[in-house]
Order: sequence, then structure tokens, then C-alpha cells
Amino acid sequence: MPGDITMTTDELEDMLDRAARRGAKAALAELGLHDAQAATDINDMRSLIAAWREARSTAWQTMVRLGTTALFAMIATAVWLHLKGQILK
Repeated sequence: MPGDITMTTDELEDMLDRAARRGAKAALAELGLHDAQAATDINDMRSLIAAWREARSTAWQTMVRLGTTALFAMIATAVWLHLKGQILK
């Protein structure tokens, strides 16, 4: 057919690779990650996410410890009150 374009597999792969690189560059530019500071920015974001996860984990651990301590305190108080009542009789 007239106007048919033929290309080798290598040419097609090269064209697709160039298009993918252009698309990736455009996406990074939209996110503001197109300059020399991009690697530092990404590392900072990862550090912030890691710190957030650590803080969230620590908060849950603290809540569980508080609940456990409160439960043991209530049990100890109940035992003490029970024993105090028996000693006074």
C-alpha cells in the first residue's frame, strides 16, 4: 500500500524508548522533580514517610501499654480493696 511505513524491531524499540523517556521527563517536570535537587527531594519525602510510620507505630505501642497498665492497676486496686475488706473484719 502507498505510504506504508516499515521499521525494524530495533527501530520500533528505540522509538518507544524515546517516547517513554519523554513521558517520564514530562511527568517528573509536572511534579517538580525535574532538576538536580530531585534526588534530594525524593529522599526527604521517603524520610518523612518513614518518620510518620515510626511515629504512628510508637503511638499505637504507647496506647497498648497505657491500656495494659490501666488494666493491671484496676486489678491491683480490686485485689487491694478485697484484701483490705477482709483484714478489717
